[in-house]
Amino acid sequence: MYKITVVAGDGTGPEVMAEAKKVLNKTADVFNIKFEFNDYLIGGIAYEKFGTPLPDVTVKAAKDSDAVMLGAVGDWKYDTLPPEVRPEKALLGIRKELNLFANLRPAIVWEELVSSSPLKPEIVSGVDIMIIRELTGDVYFGEPKGVEVRNGKKTGFNNMIYNEDEVRRIAKIAFETAMVRDKKLCSVDKANVLDVSRLWREIVIETSKEYPEVELSHMYVDNAAMQLIRAPKQFSTIVTGNIFGDILSDEASMLSGSLGLLPSASLSDKGVSLYEPIHGSAPDLTGKDVVNPIATILSGAMMLKYSFKMDEAYKTIENAIQEVLKEGYRTKDIMSEGKILVGTKKMGDLIADKIR
Repeated sequence: MYKITVVAGDGTGPEVMAEAKKVLNKTADVFNIKFEFNDYLIGGIAYEKFGTPLPDVTVKAAKDSDAVMLGAVGDWKYDTLPPEVRPEKALLGIRKELNLFANLRPAIVWEELVSSSPLKPEIVSGVDIMIIRELTGDVYFGEPKGVEVRNGKKTGFNNMIYNEDEVRRIAKIAFETAMVRDKKLCSVDKANVLDVSRLWREIVIETSKEYPEVELSHMYVDNAAMQLIRAPKQFSTIVTGNIFGDILSDEASMLSGSLGLLPSASLSDKGVSLYEPIHGSAPDLTGKDVVNPIATILSGAMMLKYSFKMDEAYKTIENAIQEVLKEGYRTKDIMSEGKILVGTKKMGDLIADKIR
C-alpha cells in the first residue's frame, strides 16, 4: 500500500488532479498496486479555512506519506493578501519542510505534437531535455532580504547564495541523471559576473571527477536562454540554480507548445518527494472542463518512476498518452486543424482506457 498525500490546491488544480487519480487508479488495477489517496488543503483554499496557505496538518500528512501530489495554487482574488499568507508562499514552505532540493523538469516534444510548437518542426522535432533545478537555495531563500529605507529611499534586496554542499548535492543528481541518458551535462551559470556562480562552476567541475564518463559543458544563462530557442536539440541534461532554472524551464516548456503537457518531480535526499505540473492554477478556466490534464497525469507517472521505482508502470502511462494523441484527440491548448477537441475529463477517460 502506497500512501499518497494529495494537495490539489486552487483554481483548476482539483480538476487536473481528479484525472491524474483516475489514471493512477487504472494503473493500480493493471499492475496490482494499491494506492491510498489522502486529500489535504494548500494555497488559497487553505488560507480561507486555516488562515495560512500551508497548514500544519498538511505538512504533517505530507511528511507521513510515501509521496505528495500537488495540483496548483493561486488565484487573483488573493493578490491583495499580505506576502506572508499569499497562496504561492505555500510552495516555498512545503519545499523547505520536505527538503525538496532537486526539481526535475522534462521538456519533450512528442512527434504527434510537433505542429503545436511555436517553433519550426525541424528545430523542435526530437527535443528531449531534462532540466535539473536546485530548489532550496538562491535568491528565493537567501538571507538577508527585504525592503527598507536607505538614504531616504525605499530599497529592495535579495541575496543570491549557495554553499558548496548545496551545489555538490544537486550536481550529483545531475551527473547521475546524465549517466542514464546520453552522458552529456550542461551546467548553466553566470560565472563571468557573479561570485556565487564562480563557486557553482568550481564545485560542478570538482564533482565531475567522480563521473569521468559524462561530458561536462558550461554555458552562461543568457546564452542558454537564446540557445534553447535557436538549437534546443544540442541539450540533453541541464543543471542550474533556482532562479535560472525557474526561468529556463518555463522557456523550455514552450518548445512543446503548451505548459499543460509538462510534469515535474521535486526530490528529497531523504524522505518524501513531491510531484506537480509546471503550469499554474488558471483561475479563469476553473469549472470549464477545458484545461489539459496531461502534465498532472505525467507527474503521477514520474511519482511511480522516481519514488516507487515502477519503470514499467511509468512507461505504460506515457505510452497511453501517446496513443491518445496519435488518435488525434486534443484539449483546447494543443488543438489544431483536423483534430478532435475534448475536455479535461474526456482526456482523462481516454488515457485511462489505454492503460492495459
